[in-house]
Amino acid sequence: MLNLIIAGVGGQGTVLLSRLVGQAALDKGFDIRGSETIGMAQRGGSVVSHVRVGADIHSPLIPPKGAGLIIAFEPGEAVRALPFLSADGAMVVFDRPVHAASGAPDGGAYDAAAMLAYLRAQVGRLTVVEGARALAACGGAKAINVALLGVAAAGGLLPFDLADAERALRARIPARLLDMNLRALAYGASLADGTPADAYTDTDAPRGDRP
Repeated sequence: MLNLIIAGVGGQGTVLLSRLVGQAALDKGFDIRGSETIGMAQRGGSVVSHVRVGADIHSPLIPPKGAGLIIAFEPGEAVRALPFLSADGAMVVFDRPVHAASGAPDGGAYDAAAMLAYLRAQVGRLTVVEGARALAACGGAKAINVALLGVAAAGGLLPFDLADAERALRARIPARLLDMNLRALAYGASLADGTPADAYTDTDAPRGDRP
């Protein structure tokens, strides 16, 4: 079973990513349950999707410490979602900050660098995708969600592979946007292969206290 949290800000494509994951998992014969908090999306607030993949799943919601994977579209939302991550769970984070209408996770000033440092100290399996190169490779922010899908699928973090993710893209993405999204998927997959200039994975990060 996979319990996946997708966290971002309204307009970043979190709901589409959950649909792509669901499509790929359904095509593999898995049961799917999911839930989204999208009421704040049009106001630039936090958006969180719960996606559960497996067999005999009854509840769509993931409990705290129950997520094996978190995909986060920006550092603040990654920190906000962190209580859901299991002790041995993995996280994929895009490093470009977006200041949500709901504010910083701790109610203080938004400091993306501090949040990334906190994540490195807390998460043993962390992949951070560097923004400028990703935006250039993906043709802008609209396809970053698919790049993060590529990281997770090629990195073995999902119950399907990159080819399955591509099939889901072809089924869900309009033809006029397909080429851009296929490039983004391939770019994300290249990061999972360990391209050092674009992403880094902290597998033995020390545990620390929240700043």
